[in-house]
Amino acid sequence: MARFDEVKATFWDEGPREGRSTLTDAVVRDAEQRLGVRLPAALLELLRVRDGGVVAESWDAYPTDEPTSWSADHVPFDVLMGIGEDDDHLSVLDSAHLIEEWGLPSPLVLLSGDGHAWIALDYRVCGPDGEPSVTWFDVEAETELPLAGDFRTFVEGLTAAASFDDGQD
Repeated sequence: MARFDEVKATFWDEGPREGRSTLTDAVVRDAEQRLGVRLPAALLELLRVRDGGVVAESWDAYPTDEPTSWSADHVPFDVLMGIGEDDDHLSVLDSAHLIEEWGLPSPLVLLSGDGHAWIALDYRVCGPDGEPSVTWFDVEAETELPLAGDFRTFVEGLTAAASFDDGQD
């Protein structure tokens, strides 16, 4: 398992930044107010490097002990949504709309997904000011799988999807 600072140094794909803005304290305050939650410090550390985008191949999957509709032993994490609003990309600020559209529980802040499956910060137990866990939600299978007790632990558990040999990637 990698340490957070090791992952942070190489977390983002080196490809184009696609017009992503710099994350400011004002943007974070506005986002937290609009979302009604305190975002984890570890998430904000990553988003201050780049406000969302493609995750480097070294960190684009999270191992699981239980099979999901995606794979027998991992879930994908190839994109992390940013905070800044951008018409071309989903943002964590789209969470309320997407939660309603896909019938997900609340309160969540969606981090990555495509509609059929999502990885989210899960505030149901900790409340809006607590440290949320990270959970996988499979909409079609109507299942959820806890991944990590907090976002920093989740990041430290990320690995390369290519290290799994199941033909899903």
